[in-house]
Amino acid sequence: MPSPHFLRSVALLLALPALLVASDPRLDYLVYGPGPMPDRIVLTWTGDPATSQAVTWRTSVDAGEPLAQIARASATPTYRDVVGFADSARTVVPATVRLQADLGRALYHSAEFTGLEPETLYAYRVGHGDTWSEWFHFRTASREAKPFSFAYFGDAQNDVRSQWSRVIRQSYAGNRGLRFFLHAGDLINHADSDAEWGEWNAGAGWLNGMLPSVPTPGNHEYAKEDDVRRISRHWRPQFALPTHGPAGLEEATYFIDYQGVRLVSLNSNEMIAEQVPWLERVLSDNPNRWTVLTFHHPIFSAARNRDNEELRELWLPVIDRHGIDLVLQGHDHTYGRTGNIAQGSTVRDEARGTVFVVSVSGPKMYRSQEHRLMRRLGEDTQLYQVISVDGDSLAYRAYTAVGELYDAFDLHKRRDGTNRLVEVQPEVEARRRPPEGD
Repeated sequence: MPSPHFLRSVALLLALPALLVASDPRLDYLVYGPGPMPDRIVLTWTGDPATSQAVTWRTSVDAGEPLAQIARASATPTYRDVVGFADSARTVVPATVRLQADLGRALYHSAEFTGLEPETLYAYRVGHGDTWSEWFHFRTASREAKPFSFAYFGDAQNDVRSQWSRVIRQSYAGNRGLRFFLHAGDLINHADSDAEWGEWNAGAGWLNGMLPSVPTPGNHEYAKEDDVRRISRHWRPQFALPTHGPAGLEEATYFIDYQGVRLVSLNSNEMIAEQVPWLERVLSDNPNRWTVLTFHHPIFSAARNRDNEELRELWLPVIDRHGIDLVLQGHDHTYGRTGNIAQGSTVRDEARGTVFVVSVSGPKMYRSQEHRLMRRLGEDTQLYQVISVDGDSLAYRAYTAVGELYDAFDLHKRRDGTNRLVEVQPEVEARRRPPEGD
């Protein structure tokens, strides 16, 4: 007898023309509702990227017992299926949570592969019974400080599947050596919209299952319930992240060490003061050569009529005191990038300090504002950034959705730990603005 999921799909497909015209919410269920096949497969980290890898995925509530399998990747089909299992793969039983979303109930599963070998290519799949995802690959990090690159995205937020998708796909197509994606908040527009999270997963597609994500929450990842703001119900089921942050901010405030770089995610939406002592400890006990911070609301805003004074008063002294190299932000739906600046009590030192970036990857755009600290401003342009670290050098390159170089600079670390900034100006307009009145 046909399954309920099959009958549901047939019925909705027959009604599809009417649903498209009427924008019926049943169409969202057809496209983004949960089913027995694993979907929304996302790699993240909860532990050491050299020896572990976390993965999350979703199924319907009537799917069978979930499992994850992993094996060393090989050019030969060494993991042939035998009665639904791979004979050379190690099986991991995931943790599972039930999520009541606006498209119905679903199960989110989270597995962590541990005891892995550094600098090794692995193949894995997730599923249950005879129903499995395809095999994905990922590569573990090195224990040492070795060269690598990652991509950074400002707000995706709107029209994610139709317009943001080309940006993340172009970032991969033009930079095959990427090791992970960093998202600076507002991945979607409505915190608890199951369909919008479905768009975000569909926009990146199989890339989410091959390259880990390092997300930080934006204001649009927050919803209000009984007059209390809370993070999206989808956040923690969908992203398995470190839980060593301040109490109440687990898997939103955290750090990850990757091949000589300490990546720190802060939550600029709530408990801002409570994160200061935690950040002090994380930065004081830091063996890495480079430190990159990411959070959503900018320290120095690039858009008109937007400022985050409290954030600047609380966090900027810590950033200055520890000589953070790079701060990656979103929120302003425009582009702005400072020079290498350090705040003093009476003077500003531009020969050393921190570079602050605000960027946008989705199609929603705001107007820029003149800012004395911004060396480059841009508007009406979807962007992604590639940051490459190699020993005492950090290269920053911003690209448009069509792969055009938009902004560029290099940081060269001195013996005292400060950085010399070298501008690498591409041959593009210094500013991009739509015609007045648009």
